Amino acid sequence: MPDRTAPVTELTEQEAMDLLATESLGRLVVVAGDRPDIYPVNYVVHDGRLFFRTAEGDKLTELTLRPLTTFQVDHADATAAWSVVVRGLARTLVRFDEINAAEELDLRSWVPTEKFTFVEIRPTQIHGRRFVLDRG
Repeated sequence: MPDRTAPVTELTEQEAMDLLATESLGRLVVVAGDRPDIYPVNYVVHDGRLFFRTAEGDKLTELTLRPLTTFQVDHADATAAWSVVVRGLARTLVRFDEINAAEELDLRSWVPTEKFTFVEIRPTQIHGRRFVLDRG
């Protein structure tokens, strides 16, 4: 059981994945040339993987060229916060059965634009920390 009174504690991979599953907005990092770009994406966690939808464009192109990516999610409330960073391999779902299964996930976008492509991130490394906030 984690020490909830310590100002900073490391999360186990399972704790980090459990926390990721409680949120729906994260930041995807891709590298275009020599420059990293960060994109906010709505996502869902399912079977130890992260899924999101996207449209054609720079984000999808860069993930296809360089599938190694980083994904980050934070949460804070009045007394505590956490941050999780996932490094993993991204791939576009192309098989009909995978796309159908992804369609069943509760994946909602902030913006009602057409996003026909599903992307899966398979984590290779997960790092997270929990913070006790001193707001006094």
